[in-house]
Amino acid sequence: MNQTLSSLRKILLTMFLALAIGALFIIGIGENPIDAYGALLKGAFSGKLRLGTTLAGFTPLLLTSIAFAVAAKAGAFNVGVEGEVFLGGITAAYIGVNWTFLPKPFLYLACFLGAMAVAAAWAYIPAALKAYYGVNEVCTTILMNTVALYITSYLVSGPMSAGTANAQSLPVTVTLHQFMKPSSANVGILIAIAVVLIVIYMLNKTSWGYKIRTVGLNPSHADYVGISSRRVFISAMMLSGMLGGIAGCIEVLGVHGYFLNNFATGLGSNGMLASLIVKNNMIFTPFMAFFLAVLKAGAMGMQQTTGVPKALVDTITAVFIIIATMETAFQFKQKRKLKKEEKA
Repeated sequence: MNQTLSSLRKILLTMFLALAIGALFIIGIGENPIDAYGALLKGAFSGKLRLGTTLAGFTPLLLTSIAFAVAAKAGAFNVGVEGEVFLGGITAAYIGVNWTFLPKPFLYLACFLGAMAVAAAWAYIPAALKAYYGVNEVCTTILMNTVALYITSYLVSGPMSAGTANAQSLPVTVTLHQFMKPSSANVGILIAIAVVLIVIYMLNKTSWGYKIRTVGLNPSHADYVGISSRRVFISAMMLSGMLGGIAGCIEVLGVHGYFLNNFATGLGSNGMLASLIVKNNMIFTPFMAFFLAVLKAGAMGMQQTTGVPKALVDTITAVFIIIATMETAFQFKQKRKLKKEEKA
């Protein structure tokens, strides 16, 4: 409990510092930071369209941030969530367009299961390379993101093309209900929240979750006590891939209604940032994802109302990372100091 409160205080302090530094930039360009942040909040929450846009942006961020955090708990740095979102989305689009012989409830289920299966299989490749051959998963997942993007771009420009000016698939025959029109907020947010709650429960209350955390802390110890670190590592990466696949499926069925080329650009990296800022804490990651979604959604309103460029949001996000890095550096220095004292 005390550790949780301490972590919460650090996160709130980091947020305050980032916003304060952002305020200095706003003052530097001759604008009022209070007006700018007020316009940002208004742009994110004022009216159905803006609030719905914020919720629609939060849904994939929630899933991609938790996907990264799950892999991190097993000691993996899964930069490939974005590729898994793309492949999950294209799979859902293919099933949603071509499997019309299924009744609608089963077609919904098939879209999600297909997206999860393909994304998990994609995540298996870097996981197995790392577990059995020691290949760095950061390198492989970064490269595989590009491969996934090219695969989906080819499909919607060729075999699955709708023949429109923009590369996209045909409309899917099943869609998730949008409840805050004219925004694209849809019931996918409820699915995402339910999935995240299940994952958090699994990681904290089940033996499988204990194995993941054990492997993440010390794989050699896990092997010593009879836990197969390789299998657990691979399973965690595949679960991470499944979450990315669900995000892609929700975007296709709930937001666009078809697969739009490059629709997921930035989703994986933003989800990764949300998780890293809170040090992969499964409880705080959803809140950080929501905070980043608010910043992204309100940025345009801030620019239109006050003249403060929406690029300021990227600056604030960068400051988050810098502060988190500085804290890690200080912790590293403290550890070195303690080691020197122990040697002395």
